[in-house]
Amino acid sequence: MPLRWDPLLVRHLALELDHALAGAHLRALRLDGGSRRLALLLREATLEWDLHPSRGLPRLLPPVEPGAAEIPFPGRVRRVRSEADERLVLIEILATRGRPPRDLVVELLGNQWNALVVERPSGTLRHVLTRRDAPRPARVGGIWAPPPPSVREGAHAPISLPRWLEILGPVPPPDRARALVASVAWTSPLNAAALVDADPDPALALEKGHALWMSLAFGEAPVRPVLRKGAGGSQPYPWPLPGAEGEPVPSLLEAFGAVAGDGPTGPAEAGLPPPELLAALESARDARLRLATHLQAQLDALEDDAALREAADLLLARLRQVPPGAARAVVEGFDGAEVTLELDPALSAQGNADALYDRASRAARARERLPGLVRDAERQAASLEALLRRARSGSATAEELRAVLPAREERSAPEGGKPLPYRVFRSSGGLEIRVGRGARFNDDLTFHHAAPGDVWLHARHAAGAHVVLRWGKPGNPPARDLEEAAILAALHSKARTSGVVPVDWTLRKHVRKPRGSPPGTVLPDRVRTVMARPDAALLEKLAVEP
Repeated sequence: MPLRWDPLLVRHLALELDHALAGAHLRALRLDGGSRRLALLLREATLEWDLHPSRGLPRLLPPVEPGAAEIPFPGRVRRVRSEADERLVLIEILATRGRPPRDLVVELLGNQWNALVVERPSGTLRHVLTRRDAPRPARVGGIWAPPPPSVREGAHAPISLPRWLEILGPVPPPDRARALVASVAWTSPLNAAALVDADPDPALALEKGHALWMSLAFGEAPVRPVLRKGAGGSQPYPWPLPGAEGEPVPSLLEAFGAVAGDGPTGPAEAGLPPPELLAALESARDARLRLATHLQAQLDALEDDAALREAADLLLARLRQVPPGAARAVVEGFDGAEVTLELDPALSAQGNADALYDRASRAARARERLPGLVRDAERQAASLEALLRRARSGSATAEELRAVLPAREERSAPEGGKPLPYRVFRSSGGLEIRVGRGARFNDDLTFHHAAPGDVWLHARHAAGAHVVLRWGKPGNPPARDLEEAAILAALHSKARTSGVVPVDWTLRKHVRKPRGSPPGTVLPDRVRTVMARPDAALLEKLAVEP
């Protein structure tokens, strides 16, 4: 059952929000039409307000970093207020960069719960989160039409006891609650019963009801928030009332937070996950998107395996026409036309044919494998994006996020607090890169924190860190990931100031440690070299842990 709102609850919630948010720096706004959630992302906190008619929970949560889905909304909160005897919360925003001030209006009228950004003084609507069937339609670019002001008596000034008796005295006791709500300000079904049933004596009941109304509507006593429990669920209210005392709570905001776990959705409605989890989920999504792009680029750049085989067949058929050491040869094609073949002068004609067959086989295997990998990466990115949207709307738990994030294997300090011998980076394609913390840690990284199939790298002829690119799959790692690992190896070497640094790489299983050699000294075998251009910006871009 949704929360019920009345003017007194709205007024005192607005006062609490004003105390908490006045002067806060606004960064972004989220209006999610699907879940009907509003979120104000401030530097100091996050105000999330669920405006779904089955829920209706405002909560003050820790700050989170704005994402791509949020609307940039720079400014400062001037104050939070409500109108007399109305169910409107107005958050006044002082905009920056010469923009006009704006109000964020939350309407809590019956089951028409809306959020609107109104530009002042024109009243132009800039953003809306409204029910499509709302009786007062609101559209961006239109002019906000506020609800008609309250005409109930006592909205701005107290009602005297004689006037109170004049209003309710002629009404039969069973009908007084209904008559009170229809004609007297600051009353509602949440408090009317207490205001008309304050004493068994009908005469005293009217006098006590008036005194209680004066205390609620115009009294100076501080609020004493309670959480009422009933068949329809929990209901926060600013005071305990006769017949509806409730459980004391420190504040209305804490009462709403307590209600958050009462609904049928349970813990899934627990609010925004910790900002570090949202950031990690964004990073994981971006990594899958980069991987899909990288794999698609590899697919697009594949050589034509049929053309390569045809060239190899032609080369074998014309071996005698190819002079030794030639970089190219012009031979007669199978159709009688001349064909120019590009050759490796270091290989014989037979060797060039074998190399062409090898290239054709690799291209064919890649053409068969890559489309599935692209689809998998895109599917994983889409799944992470959907989870990210749910997380930003507060409908995904932190446990759900942790379950899909990459396992942080070996990243916590071992027992005894000994630090790990490497720093962690993650390549654009999502592969983990481990960079040794120095010469005395290099051996530990290479021989105790790397698998045999991982790629090992080190700047050639320069002192520096060992680098491990986690791989362990058949074939070479993607060229972009290997290049980034090589750049990190160059940056963590004494050659970091060079324009281009040769970086040797091989599989970890081909690296051995000579007996008695100094720390960090190894002998790699089957080494290949990649030329790296040190780019310090990559350190921050790829860093995962310090």
